[in-house]
Amino acid sequence: MLDLVDLQRAAGHEVELFGMDHPDNPSQRFAAHFPNSVRLDPPPTEARRRVAAAGRMIYSRAARRGMEAVVRSFRPDVVHLHNIYHQLSPSILRPLHKRGIPAVMTVHDYKLVCPSYRLLDQHGICEACVGAGPVLTAPLRRRCKDGSLGASAVLAVESSVHRLLGSWDPVARFLAPSAFMADILVRGGFPADKVVHLPNFVDAGAITRRVGPGRGFVFVGRLSAEKGVDVAIRAVALLPGETLTVAGGGPERERLEALAATVAPGQVRFVGHVGKDEVAALNRSARAALLPARWHENMPLSILETMAAAVPVVVSDLGGLPEMVDPGRDGLVVPPDDHVALAAAMRELADSPALSELLGDAGRAKVLERYDAAQHLEVLMGQYAAVGARPPAPVARR
Repeated sequence: MLDLVDLQRAAGHEVELFGMDHPDNPSQRFAAHFPNSVRLDPPPTEARRRVAAAGRMIYSRAARRGMEAVVRSFRPDVVHLHNIYHQLSPSILRPLHKRGIPAVMTVHDYKLVCPSYRLLDQHGICEACVGAGPVLTAPLRRRCKDGSLGASAVLAVESSVHRLLGSWDPVARFLAPSAFMADILVRGGFPADKVVHLPNFVDAGAITRRVGPGRGFVFVGRLSAEKGVDVAIRAVALLPGETLTVAGGGPERERLEALAATVAPGQVRFVGHVGKDEVAALNRSARAALLPARWHENMPLSILETMAAAVPVVVSDLGGLPEMVDPGRDGLVVPPDDHVALAAAMRELADSPALSELLGDAGRAKVLERYDAAQHLEVLMGQYAAVGARPPAPVARR
C-alpha cells in the first residue's frame, strides 16, 4: 500500500491515508479522524472488551464517522481499500456509497471467502466456506481459528452477517494480485465482472542484483506452521554441508529451533527479525530462496523482490506461487509438504552454480517485464476510470 502511495504521488496525484490510530503509523493529515486502535490477536482478556471488539469487527461507528469526516474534507475521486476487516470493518463503505464515491479493493488474503483468512483448518487446506451463503456451521465444526470454538464462532458470525447484508456490495472492483485469488473470489460468490487480476509490482531497477551464484539457502518470513519452514529444515538435513538461514519471527520459532537442533545440527541459523536491507543482503548471498508453503500464498512481494535481485526461488505448488515461477526457467516448483522433493530441488541448485545464475537472471528479466511499477499504475488508473472515478488532475510540481 505504501509503495503504491509513493508511486501515485510521484505521478503527481494527491493521496491521503485513512486507518486506525496506531503508534506505528506515520503522521497523517487526517489522523484526528482515525478510530481508536484495538488489538484482536490475541483478543482482550476482559469480557466487556471482548464483546466490544467482536462488535467492532462487524460494524464500527467510529470508523464510519471518521470516514464521513475525511470524505467531506478531502472529497476523493476514488477510495482504494486494502485490509479494512476488523479494525475498520465494511462500515466505512456506507459514506462512500452515499456520496457516489467509487471504491476499489486490493485483496491481499482470503478473508472475503474464509472467516479465518487462510483457507486452512486444523488439518490443512480447507475451502468449506468458499460459497455465496452464510458460513456458520463449517467454522464451528472445524474450529478453524486456532482450534478455538469461541474464536471460530465469532469469525463465523462476522462473515455470515456481512454476506447476508451484502456489506461488500459497494466495492466496484476487487483487485486480485494472483489469478488464483481471482478464481477463489468468483467461486466465493463475487461477480466475475467485479474481479480483476492485477499483479503486485516492485521497482526492480532499485533492487541490487546478486553477483555470482551465492551459497546456502535462505527463508524469509513469518515463522508459522503454514509457511512450511519445518519442511525446509528437514530438506536441508538431507544435504550434508549445505546451510539454511531463517529470518523472521513468529509462534513456531522455538519448535523450529528444536527441530533444527535435532535433525540438522549446525546447518540452520536463525537470525530473527531483520530490516529490509538485511533481508536483501541475505537473499543476495544465497544460492536460492525457499518458500515451501503449505497454504495458498497469494502473491508474496518477497518473492518478487528476491527474483528482482537475480536470486532464484524454490516454491510450493500452491495458490499464486506457481503463477510466479516458470519451473526450470526462472525458479523451481515442488509439491507442498514434501521435504524430499524440496531437498532434490535444493541439491540441483547446490550442485550447479551456473544453473542458479541462469535462473536468477531469467527471474530478474521477468520481473522487469511483467511486474513493472509504471505498468501497474497505468492499469490501476484504468480501473479507477472504469468504475467512474474522474481522472485526477496532476498536482503542480514545484
